[in-house]
Amino acid sequence: MSIDTPTVRHIAHLARIAVADEEVERLKGEINDVLAFVDQLSEVDVAGVEPMTSVTPMAMKKRPDVVTDGEIADDIVKNAPAAQDHFFLVPKVVE
Repeated sequence: MSIDTPTVRHIAHLARIAVADEEVERLKGEINDVLAFVDQLSEVDVAGVEPMTSVTPMAMKKRPDVVTDGEIADDIVKNAPAAQDHFFLVPKVVE
């Protein structure tokens, strides 16, 4: 795939980047180099390669999936203008 000058200008417009006329040719070459590299990557056989989250082996940090009330209900409700039984009181808005 090869990028032409109008496409470079369109990409710059979409990215909201001001590109001077003298920069267009350089950017066209850089974008074409990136696309050539991406095309080269598609030739690599990755069958059987496990996805990884890091280049160094490590265990994911996990916390227990436990439902709690946060243990700060009193602190939260004391900031409310009106509260009752650990709930916020709000004015009725539906008739």
